[in-house]
Amino acid sequence: MRTCDFCGRREDEEPDDLTRLAWTTAVENGRRRTFCAACSREHLRSAEARLDSEWW
Repeated sequence: MRTCDFCGRREDEEPDDLTRLAWTTAVENGRRRTFCAACSREHLRSAEARLDSEWW
C-alpha cells in the first residue's frame, strides 16, 4: 500500500482504480517519493518549472 509523501493519503482511500493509477513517483536526493493523484496535479507546474529547458 502506498502513502502520499506530501499529504499522507493512503492508496486504499482512493475512490477507484483509475485514480490509483494516477499516482506518481520521483527520486529526490536519492530517496524515492510517492505522490497521490491530487498532489501530483496540484504541484505539476512547480515540478515542470525546475526542469532544464533541454527537456522541453
